[in-house]
Amino acid sequence: MRRPVLAANWKMHMTAGETVALAKKILPCQERAGEADIVICPPFTSLAPACSVFQGTGLQVGAQNMHWEDSGAFTGEISAPMLKEIGCTHVIIGHSERRQLFGETDAAINCKLKAALRHGLIPIFCLGETLEQREAGTTQEVCAHQLEQGLAGIQSGDLAKTIIAYEPVWAIGTGRTASPEDAQAVISFIRRELGKKHSHFADQVRILYGGSVKPENIDGLMAQQDIDGALVGGASLDADSFSKIVNYGGAEQ
Repeated sequence: MRRPVLAANWKMHMTAGETVALAKKILPCQERAGEADIVICPPFTSLAPACSVFQGTGLQVGAQNMHWEDSGAFTGEISAPMLKEIGCTHVIIGHSERRQLFGETDAAINCKLKAALRHGLIPIFCLGETLEQREAGTTQEVCAHQLEQGLAGIQSGDLAKTIIAYEPVWAIGTGRTASPEDAQAVISFIRRELGKKHSHFADQVRILYGGSVKPENIDGLMAQQDIDGALVGGASLDADSFSKIVNYGGAEQ
């Protein structure tokens, strides 16, 4: 039985003060931490305040990005050791906005994945197709390529520590969501692709869905056999909405 993961990507929202206020509002979600991994990913300037609020609660903190080197002349970048020191446990890698807006390549994403694993951070490795690719019928081809390139050189033992997030680009922030059945079909395909090289570990890897996840659709998504959780964007910026997502299936706090 794979342990569910509910991860909140706050993107470029929330000052440090706003982070503390929202973090305190979602503290009741810690009641679900015994049954699921709940990970909050605020901006870099809010990571330390979030770690402070959540310390000892079971709620975990992740970064939205990182560099693959431990240190060096990389102005504006943050390294894995820096994230570890302040208490981060996870890091999002390869989010579609990093790929689309900032030109991150599969090779760079692969380097980041390896660095995160080397330092004991749990990577949330994102992949997914654009609307044009979906309409062209190349969803599986695109996902298989991103999967192969992103995981190149990563051993099966490290793969088991990696979380994958399928996030169709056309559904992110648009209000459009893949149906639970469509999401299941792609995620099942991803798991089969993992099994080609990592047959004994593919069933252990947790695969999330990301793309306009809301309280209204979380139950249907989580009812699917291969969907192990969600990477939540806009809905995670509202304490009530995120709490409902965390407590999917009618779970009580």
